[in-house]
Amino acid sequence: MKQLLILSGKGGTGKTTIASAFIKLANAKAFADCDVDAPNLHLVINNTVNVKSSHYYGLPKAEIDSNLCIKCDTCRNLCRFDAIYYDDGYKVDSYACEGCGVCEAMCQAGAISLKPAIDGNLKLYVNDTVFSTAQLKMGSGTSGMLVTEVKQQLKSAANNVNLAIIDGSPGIGCPVIASLSGVDLVLIVAEPSISGISDMKRIIKTAESFQTKSVVCVNKYDTNKENTEKIELFCKKYKLPFVGEIPFDKNVVKAINNNQSIVDIDCLASRAIKGIFKKTIEILFED
Repeated sequence: MKQLLILSGKGGTGKTTIASAFIKLANAKAFADCDVDAPNLHLVINNTVNVKSSHYYGLPKAEIDSNLCIKCDTCRNLCRFDAIYYDDGYKVDSYACEGCGVCEAMCQAGAISLKPAIDGNLKLYVNDTVFSTAQLKMGSGTSGMLVTEVKQQLKSAANNVNLAIIDGSPGIGCPVIASLSGVDLVLIVAEPSISGISDMKRIIKTAESFQTKSVVCVNKYDTNKENTEKIELFCKKYKLPFVGEIPFDKNVVKAINNNQSIVDIDCLASRAIKGIFKKTIEILFED
């Protein structure tokens, strides 16, 4: 299975819009949304039947048995995360607890134990296609681990498919690093702004650390043609394939609001995306 990952150094560049267009153009049979903090690919791909939903258990959390607790205050004093407090008995703030286990190890009364905690929800949609996604529980710090689960369930359910398209998270944090693992090509969606160029460079460097090949496109290129030229020159200097430019097009918003992919309509942006898709797929399968 060839895996194409679509990333951006920041949010709002049009990454998911392009991912949904690629899924449509490729008639992809397997795809995933690895932006587990704010998944929204499901809004535009209309694959919401035959869903298998399961809890995702991240790091364990401490629990205190009030019947065994002798109120020695040792756990509260030792907790470096200030997750244990007293309120008519000792209690644990599950959002603050990091599951380190110090309190459990040092409790003289054996009143504390680490229990599995639900940190999110995995979803797998299966009909004629396979769509893997998840929603991280607010406040959870295990986004990278959940992304790994999203990719694993996609691979297990669609192991005989030749192409999987993955919509990644913005930035360069844990979910992006987990998304990068094992993919064959990264399409980086940049925007022609100072912050957009800086974020693009960071994501390119992150992909290089995984020895993963990257290609670059620019969305809304005509909002700042000077910065678009800088991106093209950067790609040329470092021998990164530049696969195209997408103009600012109000039809994109109209299509999304009508629950459509941008390539479902004919407009300047959709024509540009089709050209970018063709070049990207050629590079993905050239080996």
